[in-house]
Amino acid sequence: MTTTGTGAALLSGTIDLRWSDDQPAALLLPPAAFAGCDSVPLVEVFTAAEQRARTSQAYARSAVGARLRVTGVESGRGDGAEWVEVRQQDSRTGLQTRTRITRPAGVCAVRLDTSVRNAGTTPVTLTAVTSLTLGLGVSEDDADHLRLGVAASEWLAENRWREFPLREVAPRLSLGIHAQDGRGHFALTSHGTWSTGEYLPVGVLTHTADGHALAWQIETSAGWHMDLSQGLQGATLSLLGPTDLEHQFAHQLGPGQEFTAVPVAIAVSQKGSDAAIGELTSYRRWLRSSPADEELPVVYNDFMNTLMGQPSTDKLMPLIEAASRDGAEVFCIDAGWFADPALGDWWDSVGEWREATTRFTDGFKAVTDDILRRGMRVGLWLEPEVVGVTSPVATALPDEAFFHRLGQKVREHDRYHLDFRHPAVAAYITAVVDRVIRDYGVSYLKLDYNINPGVGTDVAATSAGDGLLGHTRAHRDWLIRLQQKHPGLQIENCSSGGMRADYALLSATHLQSTSDQQDFLLYPPIAASAPMSVLPEQCGNWAYPSIEMSDEETAFTLVSGLSGRLYLSGFLDRLRPAQRELIGDAVELHKTLRRSLPVATPFWPIGLPQWDDDIVCLGLHVVGGDLLFVWSRGNGRETLLPGVTHPVQQLFPRRLPVWASEPTSDGTRIHTPEGPCARVLWVAHEFGGAC
Repeated sequence: MTTTGTGAALLSGTIDLRWSDDQPAALLLPPAAFAGCDSVPLVEVFTAAEQRARTSQAYARSAVGARLRVTGVESGRGDGAEWVEVRQQDSRTGLQTRTRITRPAGVCAVRLDTSVRNAGTTPVTLTAVTSLTLGLGVSEDDADHLRLGVAASEWLAENRWREFPLREVAPRLSLGIHAQDGRGHFALTSHGTWSTGEYLPVGVLTHTADGHALAWQIETSAGWHMDLSQGLQGATLSLLGPTDLEHQFAHQLGPGQEFTAVPVAIAVSQKGSDAAIGELTSYRRWLRSSPADEELPVVYNDFMNTLMGQPSTDKLMPLIEAASRDGAEVFCIDAGWFADPALGDWWDSVGEWREATTRFTDGFKAVTDDILRRGMRVGLWLEPEVVGVTSPVATALPDEAFFHRLGQKVREHDRYHLDFRHPAVAAYITAVVDRVIRDYGVSYLKLDYNINPGVGTDVAATSAGDGLLGHTRAHRDWLIRLQQKHPGLQIENCSSGGMRADYALLSATHLQSTSDQQDFLLYPPIAASAPMSVLPEQCGNWAYPSIEMSDEETAFTLVSGLSGRLYLSGFLDRLRPAQRELIGDAVELHKTLRRSLPVATPFWPIGLPQWDDDIVCLGLHVVGGDLLFVWSRGNGRETLLPGVTHPVQQLFPRRLPVWASEPTSDGTRIHTPEGPCARVLWVAHEFGGAC
């Protein structure tokens, strides 16, 4: 990093921080030539008393942000990273900002952490603070060359990426004639507590003329907002946590008090969007270094297309035997183990987390003992942040331990929401986890999250959005403390599939369930796109073979699992011998491939998949070569894999026909037969053997 004006510092050429006596600090990212502009402040601060210096709808050009002046810069290195910290102050309000920019060693990405302190004598109410504000280009013309990639997401249809010219959402305005910046914006935002329930807090911008690209992620389970606006000197990208307008957020700072904005990360590359995502992938590994799990066990879960929340001794025992036979290393008992079936649906009774004795002939411990006896680890489903309205816990815990809004306890789909800021909540849920570990030998937890209770809680908070941010941070802190208390405990992050798959949580957990999608033909675009926002070694992709499937369809669902962390389900005990052989081959291959997942870099040879694409392909660069996961969803055809110039070897399935392939001048052409089918292919480089 270099600076001009009043000082200079360096972060291995990744960033250029600039300021002067009459301008706030601005960030530039030299590896992506279009990223950064001297006139765009690094930090924008909006308050109840003062918002923008000039009106618009964008989170840019704030009055406080324009008045910030640098008061100090420090730099240092340690823990595998180097950092620069810039301090600024607004003399009118007394607000001080401190932004630490951290670059992991060997990674072309930085993390930005900003805090705001009230050094004045009167309270100030914050309504929004940008985690990063970044100029894009130096003139209005520069937006002509930018392509934006963002992803819509919802239950059963996660990770739907779209790349398009920025001009589609930011039309040319001839701002020079008007001698003013634009007033509109293009924005994506979250709503409520499902941080990835509508859009992913991840994006990418690519300059079409030179291929330079930047990718970003916003790291929060509370509200977030992405904002793109236009100005005379180029466009502006603003990344934020919760805001007043979008998330009912406000946070009052008394004199001497401090507020910390949500962290964000930004990665850059001169080799296109796939390479920028590759840098973000490396950054994510650095971020989650403390809970790293190199074992990556094969997990079997009894839910998907199988017991669907209705376990019992007679249903579980044959599945446990089959999962053990087929090579699973964790057997996870999903929802329903705590609910008496005679009382009806368990949905509104959750919260006590004690076994339903009527479900288990010889007790629940006899089931978990059988799992352990067969050499597998015991996994168990919990939903720790909710309490059903009929649960005794709903009245046993203090009323202030639950979300409230406008004086009423928040109720969503017959459930109340716990507030982890309250000490009774963490104490109660910790005792639950301690008990199931002690009584049942649990060492794997699937933590689910199936409701969205809205903007948050206004108990002990300036606003509901403020309360939600506090809860999500307390919940994450609890996850970290829990793993410190129980070393070796592995935690799966689930939220109706992938509805809360952000790196505030994924940096503190091991596995992400990528979807609840039960149609195996719809899973490929979800699985193939997941590494855009989740590490390959954390992508828990379901594979659920069924007796009704053909051998090719069985291989198809297994390839979905193999493209990340193989996450098995289905009635394995009912399958044909040929299907069991396919599962055995898949598990054997995964146990080989998983050594490569923690160093794999994703790429997309034929582009990011669209929801209805017939051919879907994900690539993983690993040591010695490339893994390709290719799905064909019905129509036999020829498909060119650009850039695949080395011979292609079929790794899976070994017992089904090898797809024909032939080299071309610009890649490899593969021939897929009619009907749903999928393959795992290996492309060895000069000295690479198969995996």
